Amino acid sequence: MLKLAIYGKGGIGKSTMTSTLAASFAYLGKRVIQIGCDPKADSTFNLLGGKPVEPVMNYMREHDEDPQCIEDISRKGYGGVLCIETGGPTPGLGCAGRGIIATFALLEDLGLFERFQPDVVLYDVLGDVVCGGFAAPIREGYAEEVLIVTSGEKMALYAANNINTAVENFADRSYAKVRGIILNRRNIPDEEQKVREFAKKTGLCIIGDIPRSDEINHYEEEGKTVIEGDPELPISQTFLGLATTLLHQQD
Repeated sequence: MLKLAIYGKGGIGKSTMTSTLAASFAYLGKRVIQIGCDPKADSTFNLLGGKPVEPVMNYMREHDEDPQCIEDISRKGYGGVLCIETGGPTPGLGCAGRGIIATFALLEDLGLFERFQPDVVLYDVLGDVVCGGFAAPIREGYAEEVLIVTSGEKMALYAANNINTAVENFADRSYAKVRGIILNRRNIPDEEQKVREFAKKTGLCIIGDIPRSDEINHYEEEGKTVIEGDPELPISQTFLGLATTLLHQQD
């Protein structure tokens, strides 16, 4: 099973990267689970036609009880991808990180992985600073590898460095390791050079290079990934190539 946590600065495109990769793996015939670990609960929109799934924390507040089955807190999207969102506390109250921990414990109790038997599990994680519950995917053994999404922008690279440092701090405990960087281009000056210098400094590889694409925005307006919209597009082929690389390197 390929278990990936995708981190990066807020607004850098983690959810777009994650959902498009999920769709790519599904297109390649894999059974996929995507778990959004952000209080905004918007990770899986583009797999579900723009219609949100009820977040786990919302369900527990509104029903005053734990869900009794996976179907209560999940929906299947494009390609059969099973979509789950942790959600978060009522704004201004509680800790979103604790919501992630509670959700993961619940998913174990419901036997999610044994029942669904996925080939790929993707965690889309809020990651400007990796602490508390937001580190749960890499700290508790749910994910085995981390992909860091960054552009060449200063603050994106700053966040990427923080994330890499956080993962390195867990290295002696046999937790997740960083698989590589996804360069999500913003077309700033000398962007590739800046990211390559960062990769060299940290000893990481650039595993994916995603060009800026109007097609991504176009299909997101329709609640789709580019894979669902048109898998033959060059940008779709880029994602499919990245998904294939991740699968083959696993083997």
